[in-house]
Amino acid sequence: QVQLVESGGGSVQAGGSLRLSCAASGNTYCMGWFRQAPGKEREGVAVINSIGMTTYRGSVKGRFTLSKDNAKNTLYLQMNSLNPEDTAMYYCAAGYRLSLSVGDFRYWGQGTQVTVSS
Repeated sequence: QVQLVESGGGSVQAGGSLRLSCAASGNTYCMGWFRQAPGKEREGVAVINSIGMTTYRGSVKGRFTLSKDNAKNTLYLQMNSLNPEDTAMYYCAAGYRLSLSVGDFRYWGQGTQVTVSS
């Protein structure tokens, strides 16, 4: 069983930055961040596997950076140049496939809200 606890969300103006953290308990092969805006489907943002390979959603490439501290089993998402379209509930997830598909992830955190104002 894997438990995930997110932190670091908040409100920021367009162009600003936030860093999300996700502390995991249990063994994880792939961890990543997903987001869901009101009225929209949950979508993958960035995922990393146990050997450091990453995959990013196209709209966040160059702005978001995913990293993981294996000693702490903690995942980080550094988000720069935020824009209002990034506003969503952000969820940490763990699974077994380097994928941005929601269905490939079995374990989910409770979510942390990110709000970007123009």
